[in-house]
Amino acid sequence: METLLLDATFRPIARVSWRRAITWWMLEKVEVLEAYEDREVRSVSLTVQMPAVVRLVKNVHVRFAGVRLSREHLYARDQGRCQYCGKKLLRREATFDHVRPRCQGGRTEWTNVVIACLGCNQKKGGRTPLQAGMTLRMVPKAPRGLPGTFYVALGEGGMPPSWRQYLLDRSYWNDPLDRG
Repeated sequence: METLLLDATFRPIARVSWRRAITWWMLEKVEVLEAYEDREVRSVSLTVQMPAVVRLVKNVHVRFAGVRLSREHLYARDQGRCQYCGKKLLRREATFDHVRPRCQGGRTEWTNVVIACLGCNQKKGGRTPLQAGMTLRMVPKAPRGLPGTFYVALGEGGMPPSWRQYLLDRSYWNDPLDRG
């Protein structure tokens, strides 16, 4: 089980393990806003409900080092659409495609990977889009931020109910990276 971490202004900033959330709660670095009702954590002297959503007590300055390349972040950057045919994909249907194939010296980096449906990925194979007669819908680039990552990657079905108000109601947070 994961815990949603909010900054002091209720903006989602990370998903952390429940163990880390409890450690921070014990150190009084976070407050628990929501707990999983059916999950408890027990020790010899203490029983607490497993935290679902925690908020930092103090705002901390986080130096932005860029968005780590992952399937989840790539899916969010490409808005869950095949970058060749435009088909909307479920996360489990999306494949990771190297624009310049690895067999031709392509690297796994933001500027060379996109989300593709299985059909387009197989059609392209070990060729570049030009060689395969295909067109990219956008030029891949490293994102400056992905504020919608939590929702896009989890989808409403995979999101714990206790997270919904913090992720779907954007009045809780206003991210400057949202402005493009």
